[in-house]
Amino acid sequence: MILYEYPLHERVRTLLRLEHLFRRVDVLQQSAQAELHHFALITLFELMDVAARQDLKSEILKELERQRQSFIAYRGNPAVAETALDAVLEETDLAFSALSQQQGRIGQSLQDNEWLMAIRSRANIPGGTCEFDLPAYYAWQHLPQQQRQTDLLRWMSVFAPLASSVELLLRLLRDAGSTRKLQAVSGAYQQQLSGKTYQLLRLRIDGALGLVPEITGHRLMVSVRFMQPDAEWRMALSADEVPFEMTLCP
Repeated sequence: MILYEYPLHERVRTLLRLEHLFRRVDVLQQSAQAELHHFALITLFELMDVAARQDLKSEILKELERQRQSFIAYRGNPAVAETALDAVLEETDLAFSALSQQQGRIGQSLQDNEWLMAIRSRANIPGGTCEFDLPAYYAWQHLPQQQRQTDLLRWMSVFAPLASSVELLLRLLRDAGSTRKLQAVSGAYQQQLSGKTYQLLRLRIDGALGLVPEITGHRLMVSVRFMQPDAEWRMALSADEVPFEMTLCP
């Protein structure tokens, strides 16, 4: 099964982008190859761009506090396990504390690193990080694997509080959804949301079907069209009935 996720709120869109970048850099930095460590750095620069939003930190702190208050409301509910509730509240408090104690804008210390910023400025130029453009960077790429990985981990540690908060918020959001098995008629499916607000749509489809879902959504309705790619990946609407699973997360 292939899982597709579609954000129905701008804040969730940013969280999903951050999660995507954190996962990618984690895989790349574990490699032994200098070429993949180069792309780990490129991903680090992408993280800096996303995290540079002025209101990102305050937005995430507000959402952590909102989640905390919503869980506190479950105190004394006989249907809720107190130990599990305490664990979630403790995790939320730790994430809030770590992020709120981080001084300044997220990633600011990396922007003060002239060596990294030199690489960042050249990375936007096709082939701009060649050895004759950045000899110091070329020398870094020839350092032992462990030293390069240590540097990458040190630079990524700047984003650790943000990464923990993003992981927690998305996990709580995904866990709040309920999954339904559905069928698209002639490759298309629509659902009215009846005024209820959702933040995330999750869709699972059997990869063996060879179909690609095109998802659109807003506060009133979600729509899915299952597209069939040809050999050149030009898309056409499938004429088949398509089974899939969909989760709407409030």
